[in-house]
Formats: sequence, C-alpha cells, structure tokens
Amino acid sequence: METRENKMGVMPIKKLVISMALPMMFSMLVQALYNIVDSYFVARLSEDALAAVTVAFPIQNMMIAVGSGTGVGINALLSRSLGEKRFDRADDAANTGIALAFFSYLAFLVIGLTASRPFIISQTSSEAVREFGIIYTTLCCTMSIGVFFQMTFERLLQSTGRTVLSMFSQVTGAVINILLDPILIFGLWGAPALGIAGAAIATVFGQIIASVLGLFLNLRFNHDIHLSGKRILRPKAAVVRDIYLVAVPSILMMAIGSIMSYAMNRILDTFSSTATAVFGAYFKLQSFFFMPVFGINAGIIPILAYNLGAGKKDRIRGTLRFALGLAVVIMVLGTLCFELFPAQLLGIFNASGRMLTIGIPAMRIVAVHFPLAAVCIILGSVFQAFSVSIYSLIVSVCRQLVILIPAAYLLARSGIVDLVWLSFPIAEVMSVVITLLMFRRVCRKVLHENPLKRAADR
Repeated sequence: METRENKMGVMPIKKLVISMALPMMFSMLVQALYNIVDSYFVARLSEDALAAVTVAFPIQNMMIAVGSGTGVGINALLSRSLGEKRFDRADDAANTGIALAFFSYLAFLVIGLTASRPFIISQTSSEAVREFGIIYTTLCCTMSIGVFFQMTFERLLQSTGRTVLSMFSQVTGAVINILLDPILIFGLWGAPALGIAGAAIATVFGQIIASVLGLFLNLRFNHDIHLSGKRILRPKAAVVRDIYLVAVPSILMMAIGSIMSYAMNRILDTFSSTATAVFGAYFKLQSFFFMPVFGINAGIIPILAYNLGAGKKDRIRGTLRFALGLAVVIMVLGTLCFELFPAQLLGIFNASGRMLTIGIPAMRIVAVHFPLAAVCIILGSVFQAFSVSIYSLIVSVCRQLVILIPAAYLLARSGIVDLVWLSFPIAEVMSVVITLLMFRRVCRKVLHENPLKRAADR
C-alpha cells in the first residue's frame, strides 16, 4: 500500500497546534455559547425551570460521557493506526465506532423511558422543578440518537486532522439549537409554546442535523478512512476491545462528573432550589472558558497519538509546551472575569436578588481554581493519546469523589452555603498534584524522558 504522511507528522508544531486546536476551540466556544443561551431562555420561564435543567444535567452529562469517551477510544486507535501506516486498522476503528454509537443510543433510550422520573425526584423536593425536570430529561434521552452519531462523526474528522470540518458540524448543531430555543419555548412565528419541552426538542433536533452533516463530511472529504455498511454491521471484537481499553476509563472519568453534579444538587437542595440554580448557572458560565481548553485538548490528542506511533518524541514535547501555555492564558482570563463581573454574569440568567446573594461569592470562590484546571486538562491529554486513560480516571476519581464531594458535604454541615464552594479549589489543588505524579510516570515509561524537561531547562 502507498505510504502516506499526514500533516500531524510534518507540519511545524505551533502552526499544527493552532490549525488543529483553533477550529475545535471555536466550535467549543459556540457550544458554550449555546449552553448559556439555552439556559438564558429557560431562565425566562422561571427560576424553577433553570433549576430543572440543572438537575437534568447529570444524565445529559452521562450521555456526553459515553459518546465522547467512546470517541476518545476511536480517536486514539485511529490516529495511532494512521501513524503506524496500518490503514485497514484505521478503517476498522472508524466503522466499529459508528456501530458503537448506535448501541449507546439504545441504552439511553431505555434509560429515558424507565429512569427519568426517579432520577429527577431523588434530587429535589420542589414539585415545580420535578415536573420540568422529568419532561426535559425524558425527551433528551429518548431522542438522543443525534448526540451519539454527532460526536462519533466529529471524532472521525478530528482523528485525521480535519478539525475545520468537525467545527462545521458542531457549530451547525449549536446554531440550530440557539435559533429554535426561543421559537419552541415561547411559541414564536406561529409555533406552539412548548416551554421546557421546547428547549429539549431544540437540543435534540440540532444534534440530529449535526450528525447528518458529520456523516456527509466524512463521506465526501475524509479520504484517510473508508466507511462501509458491511463493516459497520459486523464490528470486529478485537477492535471493540481496543477502543474500549481507552474509552472505558475516559467514559468513567467523565461519568464521574455526573455523579459529582448529582451529589452537589442534593447537597445544595438542602439550602434551597435557588442554590441549585446558582450551581447550574455557574456550570454554564464556566463552560465559556473550559470548553476552549477542552478544544485544545481534543485538538492535540490526535497529534500526540500520531507522533507516538511515528516515534517523533520532539514533536510530542513541543505540542505539550505550546498547548499548556495557551490553556493557562485562557483560564487566567476566566478567573479575572468571574472575580470582576460576577453580578453581570449572573444577570444573564435573570438572577433574582436571592440568587445574586448566593451566586456572587460562589463565582468568586470557585474561579480561583481555573488556571490549575488548565494544567490538569492539557497534561491529561497525554493519558488519552498514549492509551493509558486509567490515569485520567484515577485523577478524576480522586478530585471529584474522594475530595470534592466529601469536602462539600462537610462544609455544608456548617449551614453556610458560601463555604460549600470552597470544595472546588480544594479539590483542584489535589488534582494538580496527582496529575503531575501520573504525568511523570507515563513519560518515563513511554518516552523515557519528561516532555517538559527541556522547557524547564531553558
């Protein structure tokens, strides 16, 4: 077979990282904007509706964990196979990944039909929040086919370096969602006023359109892989195993975020549904800074995996140094915005006086940890790209289950809601320490030298 060299093995590092990460950062920013706009319109219904979206978030995050985590496994296997010039193996990874997306949807279809009500009821005592939450969660789960195929097709594009095309898919889905939100929620231009159900329908419809576009872009422009109906219908067990060796730790790592959100919702509900709404508003707002950093992470994973397969260690070192600098700058800007303009940020969600009283100190306390989080996110890309995602899982478990939730619970026992927010910076400090230890271990084992050592020596 003809030897092909992907741009990830030859393009100058800074130009490569920018070309790979910038489209992902832009698409993630659009996604973050969608999250904020979506909650903006929901908050116009009522504070209870905003709280309902917050209590629905853990199961939505679980869907993202399964879809995105499986995508990480596909990404790592496909990019590494291309770097090793094993093109048939890359095709197997792509086609098997599509089959896994469909099975993931079937699982959440069942969850949506059977578990939505008990899941929401367990998090809040407010009848209004429960009613809104059950409607929203059921629709998002039972119509989730789009989100799994969207993430899979976008990962296939990212794995071969076509992040601009991946951006088109993601941006299209987010824009459709943003446009449909006010139309379906409030009944504009002759559409029925569906309230919270309209927000859910706008979300899933945008995902379905994005998935269709993602399929078209792969078929038309992604020449590094070849999709086949026969291969999709007959996934190879060995490929499924290799994908999930990387994917399962990644899925569990992101799913832990669902457990954390679920536990925090229950802890904050002991104070008031307003405290829960503040937590939801914070998550929407912080995504405007976290999502671009995750975009950098997604952009450099295929670069790291490809150059590991190609044996180009200097390119791995250069990629990490440059990406880490970008991420820290973004997160410092995020901290400054939260510290200086908390009231204005909360005002986006039509915050009441009570919500501002709880939310302003919350924003300022939590934002302290943003730069530390940047370090963890970027160094964590090494674990995913090098197929040792178990280390990412260990870091996530320690941060969110071993440290954050127990700290939040103990601080809540004081009866002072402001103290609960301190659990976030406490957990992030410990997360950085654990990440650095794991990072050194991986680099000594895989690269026989710390990729950041040269930067430290300069």
